Amino acid sequence: MKQVIATRFVDIPDDVEFEVRARKVKVKGPRGSLVREFKHLAVDMFVIEEDGMQKLQVEAHFGKRKALASIRTVCSHVTNLIKGVSAGFEYKMRLVYAHFPINVNIEDGGKLVEIRNFLGEKRVRAVNMLPGVTISRSTGVKDELVLQGNDIEEVSKSAALINYQCHVRNKDIRKFLDGIYISERGNVVKAAD
Repeated sequence: MKQVIATRFVDIPDDVEFEVRARKVKVKGPRGSLVREFKHLAVDMFVIEEDGMQKLQVEAHFGKRKALASIRTVCSHVTNLIKGVSAGFEYKMRLVYAHFPINVNIEDGGKLVEIRNFLGEKRVRAVNMLPGVTISRSTGVKDELVLQGNDIEEVSKSAALINYQCHVRNKDIRKFLDGIYISERGNVVKAAD
């Protein structure tokens, strides 16, 4: 059954500049700016002011199940954009090995990672970070990498690329558990309690 109109709202914080035009969202905050297009979805987007606060209103007219689901999707993406420009995203990855220690070199100012000696192999695995993502070694924990950036998609994809380079092939994965795995997800700027 088609619903006549479905609406959701996203609160916009005061420290974030927000602009939406033709389903193209531009968000600018203390950590930088991000742009995202939603032209492929049949939704309407407006910035309204309610009780002195700015809100993004996302609505769909005469939508069936998938069109109604896209409203929530847009709201989630916009929330991630706002969180990214205000707090940033941080993924921590641990190097796991049983016998051969994995060596990691960070080159090009945190834009390139070289993985050596994985399972004793001579092959050097190189992973380029996606735009806006930097990688560094953890200062307090041994064998830990820290990925930081404003766009959650770029940070998580970069972590996935590193993880994928260290997949064990042609061996029993129940025994060979070596690799680089995501251990923690969070924000760069921690929320004040």
